[in-house]
Order: sequence, then structure tokens, then C-alpha cells
Amino acid sequence: MRDHGGNIDAAVSRHGGTLAEWIDLSTGINRVPYPLPDMPPEVWTMLPTRSAQAALIEAARRAWSTRAPMLALAGAQGAIQMIPRLGRPGRARVLAPTYNEHAAALRAAGWQVEEVATLADLAGADLAVVVNPNNPDGRQHPPAALQALLERVGRLVVDESFGDMTPEMSLTPQAGRAGLLVLRSFGKFYGLAGLRLGFVLGGAAEIAALAEMAGPWPVSGAALAIGTRALADTAWAEATTRRLAEEAPRLDALAERAGWTPRGGSTLFRLYDTPQAAAAQDALARHRIWSRRFPYSDRWLRLGLPGTPAEWDRLTQALESLHAV
Repeated sequence: MRDHGGNIDAAVSRHGGTLAEWIDLSTGINRVPYPLPDMPPEVWTMLPTRSAQAALIEAARRAWSTRAPMLALAGAQGAIQMIPRLGRPGRARVLAPTYNEHAAALRAAGWQVEEVATLADLAGADLAVVVNPNNPDGRQHPPAALQALLERVGRLVVDESFGDMTPEMSLTPQAGRAGLLVLRSFGKFYGLAGLRLGFVLGGAAEIAALAEMAGPWPVSGAALAIGTRALADTAWAEATTRRLAEEAPRLDALAERAGWTPRGGSTLFRLYDTPQAAAAQDALARHRIWSRRFPYSDRWLRLGLPGTPAEWDRLTQALESLHAV
């Protein structure tokens, strides 16, 4: 099984306690989720309708300032799994380190995958992948640089799963041209990862091919209804963006007092250089707080932002206990 955040079962198994006692900060999922609306019975009892699918796509287009062809799927992960099958396997390059499912899905489909360190290194690939902003270090690339890269690769995949807070960096307004696929996640910013909702934007032929792979009902009726309402709620999105921007520096300050060095991130998650990531993770786990380590670094630790005041208090106490050691 591949390594991921969100493996809270492993935390409980290793360190004890019950699931309800833990604060899972191992992902970049907003812990103050969009409030669930009352749902009409038909979202559970009927197959999703075409009109409901169309309403969701229209809400997403308005939210992201685009008219590009778009497909809703079971999370951005749904697109990651299908994109390698859009054409014959060839040479793929992934800007790394980053979310590991891109390279894994490509390799599983027979692609020759190379992980590279700079945008320039992606040139010449049959398929190139950029996560923007990047997970886990938050690196960002301006739209102009990515558009220039598009001319130098066969197909460019830009994963904007953490892009809701920085719309000025998004390629969604430019999406729709062949060879460019833009991925968006709903569950992270809106805090409803269990809904399994994401999107892929691209050229008409590519989106049609992906829709054929996905089948007639790739998204549940509940996801369609909740997603449509949430994406239209600009007041909630603006307030959430402001809150996260204010709270990310607060988390950095707590970590620095514990002796950690900020290494970037987004306003949904922060990355730190620690003296020893495994020991830091274990220390937080004793307070029933789960964090994210990475197989390629024995020093990096990622934390999502707490949600409630009680969660902030617990994390503050845990980090202060590290500082006191």
C-alpha cells in the first residue's frame, strides 16, 4: 500500500486510543468544513440526473472563472487514475517531490516515469505533471510559466487540488485547449473529503474520452447537490480564505517555538524541518495528534491547520511540550 496522509487507523493501531480522541492533521483537509445543507430524499433514492450534473459543472465554472469543458469525478484522484490511459504509454516526467499518486498511476499504466526538480526539466516529455501549489512544500508557478511549458511537452497535467486559496495562480481561466488538463479538488478546501468530489478541465476531445472511461454516474447525487451549493457560496469561500491566511502564520509561530523551521506549504497545510521527523511525529501522537512524514526525508513533517479552538489548544500544548524537552 502506498504511503499517504489520512492513515489515522495506523495511528490508532500504533499509539492507542479511540478514533474520536485523535486530531488528524496529517492531511491538508480544512477542519472547518462547509456546513452540510438539508438534502432532499431523491439525492439518495434516485440515480443522479443529467440536470444535476450540469448544475454542478455550471457552479464550478462560475467559481473558477472558466468556460472550459469539465468532468466531475470521485475526487481529483479519479482523474489521476484515468489520465494515463488517454494515450499510449510513453515518457512521463513529474515535478518532484510531490503527491506520489501521479507517478504511481503512470507507472501502473506502463509509462516510463522520471521525477525531476525544475520546470525546465519537464520539457520534452510526452506527459508532464505539475502540482501547483505543490504538496508538500507549497511551491507555486505562475500561469505564464506553465503556459510556456505547454508548448514543450506532449500533454501537461496541472494539479490544482490546493489552488482554491490562490485563484490568481490558477490555469482554469485558460483551460480548454487540447493538451492541457487541470485538476481541481473539492474535498480539501471545503473540508468534505469523504464526499469524494473532484474535477478535471481540458479540451473537448480529452474530456469526452475521460467521460467515456468514467461511465454515466461518476459522482453521487449527494455530491452533486452539496457541491453545487457550496461552489456557489462565495461568501463562505471568501471568509474561509481569510481565516486560513490568518491562521497559517499562527501555526508557523508555534512550530518555530518548538525548534522547527518552516519550509513552506499552503494555507491548508504547513511543512517543517525538524531535528528528527519520526521522533516529532511520535511526540505529537502521544497527545493524540497525527502528522505526516515523508519517505524521502527524515526531517520533514507536515501539519494541517487545526479547526476548533479546542484543537488549537491541544496542538499548542503538544508543541510547547516539545519545546520544554
